[in-house]
This record gives sequence, structure tokens and C-alpha cells, in this order.
Amino acid sequence: MSRRFLSLLAGLLGVTATAQMPALAESDALLIVSRERLIVATPCEIGLYLHERLAARLFPGQSAAFNLPPGEVSLRLATLGGDDCQPGIRLPDGQRLSLQAGQVSRYRIAQGEAGLYLLPAP
Repeated sequence: MSRRFLSLLAGLLGVTATAQMPALAESDALLIVSRERLIVATPCEIGLYLHERLAARLFPGQSAAFNLPPGEVSLRLATLGGDDCQPGIRLPDGQRLSLQAGQVSRYRIAQGEAGLYLLPAP
């Protein structure tokens, strides 16, 4: 193979690899929330609400990423689906996260006595 062909191939592969990475503007923050398969013991999907609006539905093993402006974010998690998955009359409490510009924040969904909540991911 010619050297020119190899450099062209390397350039194309580099473009393909960078195209898969999420673009993060310096003025935005990236929030990644994942639902590990064994952490939350429910087959129900989990709704992730940002500022009281449903932003994602997560099944076991799925994650969602959001480019958000820096500052405080109001986030709430609740089970969705049929009768067995409804949270009841009282909506679960929310959490507040503080996001910094240019920061990538990774969280995973956990479950305790008080319900679903976010834990910082390693």
C-alpha cells in the first residue's frame, strides 16, 4: 500500500472515531445518567425528569446524556409503566445538581428506602 493511501485511511478513521464522541461546547455541561442492570431491582422503566419534564425513559443497562447550560438542575426519578410500576399518590422527591461549564458529570441510578436517587459514578 502506498504511504498516501495509508495516511488517507488513517485520516478517515480518525474522522469516524471523533464523529461518535458527543460534542460539548465550552459553555455547556454534559450530564450522563446510567441505569446499571443490577443496582435497581425493578423491571419497570425509570423516567428521568429535568425541571419537571420527562426527558428520558431508561430500562436496565441504558443511559442518557444531556448537554445542559451550567447552573442548578432540578432532577426527579420515577418508575413508569403499568399498575405495578406506578409510584403511588405521592411523587418521589427530586434532587438538585450543580453543573459547571465544560464539566462532564456522570451519575448512576440507585434505589434506597426513600426511593430512587442518583449516585455519582466513578
